[in-house]
Amino acid sequence: MTDPAPSPSRPLWLRLWPLYLIAGGLIAAWALGLFDYLSLETLRQQQASLRAFVEDNLILAIAAYIGVYTATTVFMIPGALWITITGGFLFGLAGGTIATVIGATLGASLLFLAARTSLGGFVRKVASGYADKVRSEFQDSPMAYMFAMRFIPALPFPVANILPAILGAKYRDYAVTTALGIIPGVIAYTWVGAGLGATFARGEDPDLASVFQNLLPAAIALGVVSLLPVAWKKFFPKKANQIEEAA
Repeated sequence: MTDPAPSPSRPLWLRLWPLYLIAGGLIAAWALGLFDYLSLETLRQQQASLRAFVEDNLILAIAAYIGVYTATTVFMIPGALWITITGGFLFGLAGGTIATVIGATLGASLLFLAARTSLGGFVRKVASGYADKVRSEFQDSPMAYMFAMRFIPALPFPVANILPAILGAKYRDYAVTTALGIIPGVIAYTWVGAGLGATFARGEDPDLASVFQNLLPAAIALGVVSLLPVAWKKFFPKKANQIEEAA
């Protein structure tokens, strides 16, 4: 018996459906005016109604918050900072941090999985020059590189979500580094949100610039520390190989 002829591959425009979904989400958010709601002024005006809703429907409010954060991450909608602050305002430091980490990790995971589909092949071609330069080093120490991507704020969050997928990262490593790597930044801005009620009561605005300036040195330090295994392998390859073989 002869093997059946292989089915023709789908055309590129059809295989890029994840890209259309993301673009559609962005367009829908813009058409509905959602960007206008992601602001400090909206939170100031709606603080009483939001807190009343949380008091009456805590579980539903947490689930809705996680869903909104997931969607915001997947569709790469600008304004995640304000949602993070809102999480602290509504659920406190601990509750807001946990909910934000869950929502951001879920959204990042969906983007990672989308980048593993045919969309990843398209992105890989677009970013082939940069990806080829860092692929070998990345694959030698993927966890270190992914932690550095999360700690150092120079790399946009959507890029840090997609790039590991096209560089061949394992999802388990990606999920761990995402959930743990975003915690410092999430705590910083959730803390701002947790104290926002008192800030509003004084008629003031939170000093976000100061928060970012204080966070930046610590984030860079964490990024440098996370890259130490990469530097060790680069400058002491024989010792690194001996340690890995002994392990």
